[in-house]
Order: sequence, then C-alpha cells, then structure tokens
Amino acid sequence: MESRRKQRKSSSIKGDGIMVRKKIVIDNPTGLHLRPAGTFCKAAIQFESKITVQKITKNENVTANAKSVLSVLGACIKDRDEIEIICEGEDEEEALQEMIRVVENELI
Repeated sequence: MESRRKQRKSSSIKGDGIMVRKKIVIDNPTGLHLRPAGTFCKAAIQFESKITVQKITKNENVTANAKSVLSVLGACIKDRDEIEIICEGEDEEEALQEMIRVVENELI
C-alpha cells in the first residue's frame, strides 16, 4: 500500500515544475467571440496540462482557463490583443505548440 502511494505521488508530479509560455497576437477581426473561443477551448481540452491564457494590457491583466469557453469569453480578448498562453504539466510542450497553431491558423 505504501509503495502504491509513492508511485501515485511521483507519477502525478511528472512533467510539473517547468511551465512553458509564449506570447502571441490575436489576428481575428472579431476577437475571441463564441465560435473561435470554442475552437480554442476544444484544442485545450485535449491535453492533460493546465492551460491558461493571459491578456496583458497597460490597464489590466486578465487570466482565463483555456479549457473553459466562459472563462475565455470573460477575458474579452479582441483583435490585435497580445495574449500569453501558459501550459504546465506532462504534455505542456505539445499543448503549447497546438495552442499556437490553433491561434495562428484556426480562429475564424
């Protein structure tokens, strides 16, 4: 029983400790309204990693859960806004690459 707990603990930490992030500018005339926000979240849900998106402006810093459409919509991300995608977990590198790909190619 003791060894199982240790195994679970170590496997749940695997991949943690280092987070990856990238800033990117939204290039969509309507910003992240319902349809592109849904596309963004659908991509994020595929991954185990915690994925957040931050909208950073001179006046505010808004953080949203990239796996929640309501959270992303609540961030009010508009065209030409700079966001930072932050991924943390076992598949963080793959998650970040996919989220960047989605922002660059699929937000219509």
